[in-house]
Amino acid sequence: MSFPIIYVAAILVFMLVALMRECLRPGLILFTAVVLLLVAGIINPEEALKGFSNKGMITVALLYLVSEGVRKSGILERIIFRVLPKKNATVTSAGLRFYPIVTLISAFFNNTPVVVIFAPMIKNWARKMKLPPTKFLIPLSYATVIGGICTLIGTTTNLVLHGMLLQEAKDEALAVEEGGAPGLLMNYGIDGMSMFELSKVGIFIAITGLIYLIFFSKYFLPDNRRSEEEAAEQDLAPGMTRHEVLLGNRFPGLGKTLHEFDFYRHYGAHVRAISRGGSIVEGDFMNMRLTHEDTLIIDADDSFMKAWGDSRVFWMINRVGDYEPPMGQKKRWFALVLLILMIIGATVGELEPVKQYLAQSEFVQAHMPGLKLDMFFFVCITVIIMAWTRMFSPRKYTKFFSWDVLITIACAFAISTAMTKSGFADFIAGYIISLTDIVKGSEYGIFIILAALFLITNIFTELITNNAAAALAFPLALAVSEKLGMNPMPFVVCICFAASSAFSTPIGYQTNLIVQGVGGYKFKDFVKVGLPMNLIVFVLSVLLIPFFYNMI
Repeated sequence: MSFPIIYVAAILVFMLVALMRECLRPGLILFTAVVLLLVAGIINPEEALKGFSNKGMITVALLYLVSEGVRKSGILERIIFRVLPKKNATVTSAGLRFYPIVTLISAFFNNTPVVVIFAPMIKNWARKMKLPPTKFLIPLSYATVIGGICTLIGTTTNLVLHGMLLQEAKDEALAVEEGGAPGLLMNYGIDGMSMFELSKVGIFIAITGLIYLIFFSKYFLPDNRRSEEEAAEQDLAPGMTRHEVLLGNRFPGLGKTLHEFDFYRHYGAHVRAISRGGSIVEGDFMNMRLTHEDTLIIDADDSFMKAWGDSRVFWMINRVGDYEPPMGQKKRWFALVLLILMIIGATVGELEPVKQYLAQSEFVQAHMPGLKLDMFFFVCITVIIMAWTRMFSPRKYTKFFSWDVLITIACAFAISTAMTKSGFADFIAGYIISLTDIVKGSEYGIFIILAALFLITNIFTELITNNAAAALAFPLALAVSEKLGMNPMPFVVCICFAASSAFSTPIGYQTNLIVQGVGGYKFKDFVKVGLPMNLIVFVLSVLLIPFFYNMI
């Protein structure tokens, strides 16, 4: 092996260990890896920074604002409130009514706000119906994940890989202009992914996953456990209300104890208990160092929700008590219309007849030569309309971005480039292909290769983050397809599904961490109920992708 391969491998090992040990936030860890690659000359400054201007990454950022506008409209709460049974509910009948709705919503809406909105609603509803909330919250997270894998905008992972395809296609076009030969993506006419590219296989995964969640997951899920309800039994002072808050990445007291960080001075609330890893902490919780996985049970007056309800200091604030649906707002229907028009516009704009019309129209080419009716175009328009109609606060719009996620995504492009330039991706791709004796002549060769690619990506996503896992797997997918001389799209689709299928651990996906805090789940609960979900996605992906993409 050459020095660049060894060096990149060492950087990747360092990055994986740092991510698993949570030495720093993921964005800083990936940026450290980028700097180490830069100082060694593996990548140049342009390659190190190109992810920060990538269309896929910017689309992710803008979708945070669209999500905030729809969230504040209250339309999602109205939908789920009408769907939840009002009497005579069972675990199965309730799941049959709202899991499909959640899956459909998450196909066109960021997963995290869906879970943040719905988790406390479903928990309070389950208490009212005398049903265990623990039977619903992990399936809620999983339902959003399988919905998100069905469309381009369903999860940031899909948009990250879409952005990487766009960047690769752009690099190939520049190489051709400089006299080089057409690359792999150009030969197959690939320029990113369409809105429903993943739906071919994703719909089958979603349907099978829903059947499992509705009819079988309850047997693997625990009954009610000792959690924040015990803290809720404490006496409540007059004029105070009880809340549970999940600490966000921007919470300034992370790594400090409650003795070191005066919670009351900062937020005007008293901490009554801490829930960690699914259980209320026994003993002196005031001397525990806080982490972003902790849920605090607090007493506060009515001003707390008004002051911090929209803050990213806390992932979620849930008042302990019955859910009351939001007041009707005219803007909620306008927000829904904007979301629908954005989806329809992006879908129609990617159709081949529309692309051909724009390319052949003399008026467009003369006056608007740069016009491209893609997802980025319609997301930009939607964000501007929402800002000017005050669907989200235009003065505080920067706080709605998840900056660590965006930095992670931007750095992922540079790391992917380093894996390709150094030869590391080709080296690993060759090993994957060697798993079969004669790939092109073997009846099961392509299934084995897809299975290996899926498992590598899925292990990464369970241990680190889904976006980082996608970044590591993308150059492997391109290298495998290059060596086989095959269309790279099915391999990219495979890692899309694998990178999003973080079911077996609470750390693989942000929504899993949220429901762990709300539901009081143990780590083993995710293993028990999540492994069958992993198996469902794995088997269906490996078996169906070759048929839908004519690989055999």
